[in-house]
Amino acid sequence: MKPAPFAYHRPSSREEVDGLLAELGGEAKLLAGGQSLVPILNMRLAAPAHVIDINFLRDEPADPVLDDGALVFGPLVRMRAAERSPLVGKHLPLLAEVLQHVAHPAIRSRGTVTGSIAHADPAAELPALLVLLEGEARVRSADGRRTVAADELFAGHLETTLRSGEWIEEVRMPARAGGAFEEFARRHGDYALCGVGALAVGDAFALSFVGMSAVPERLVVGDVREAVARLEPEDDLHATADYRRRLAETLGERAARRALEA
Repeated sequence: MKPAPFAYHRPSSREEVDGLLAELGGEAKLLAGGQSLVPILNMRLAAPAHVIDINFLRDEPADPVLDDGALVFGPLVRMRAAERSPLVGKHLPLLAEVLQHVAHPAIRSRGTVTGSIAHADPAAELPALLVLLEGEARVRSADGRRTVAADELFAGHLETTLRSGEWIEEVRMPARAGGAFEEFARRHGDYALCGVGALAVGDAFALSFVGMSAVPERLVVGDVREAVARLEPEDDLHATADYRRRLAETLGERAARRALEA
């Protein structure tokens, strides 16, 4: 299938993006990696009148940078670049582990860290990781900039709390050693039936689940079953809610044990 007709825009600065979004409003979609947007356009699940391609922004970093104890990902940092980054390997190895579960290398070579988070798919790994790490998104518009904490960023399936005209110019994840991630998918690279990230928090642990609720949550508990009891998975074509809960408990215990041992 082919997308519905749209006007194509190629800004060269973040300020131009601000202006286009202010002018075009809800009729515009941003294109970075395109690994989510392009299939949606081709299937005509969305038909924006305007597509704003940010791949030609000048002087944008292609790799994450370390700033004030956090790994910073600009809008054009590809997942593959983050996965291979020495800074990530040294300061946030959990991210490198998580990225190995995201789709396939060909997808990661184009898809961006910030784009995956902005897409807000509860079945995606990076939104759950951002919440687990208590990271934040720096957002901007023609009206100015603000910072949105990860636990306030996601509003539902494919929905964020960004205001009209706003877009995410960078994502910040606190540097942290340790942690663990476990995931189960029918085939490697498919969307996970369930995934879970874990961090040691004293004698307890923090968990964040993939594909188990409309928005990712950070749950600090002493027992995985306590966290699983708070989840609200849904039945779908791939698995029942009960099966997902069983996976959540099994994977959660495995990830928590690894996190405590790290």
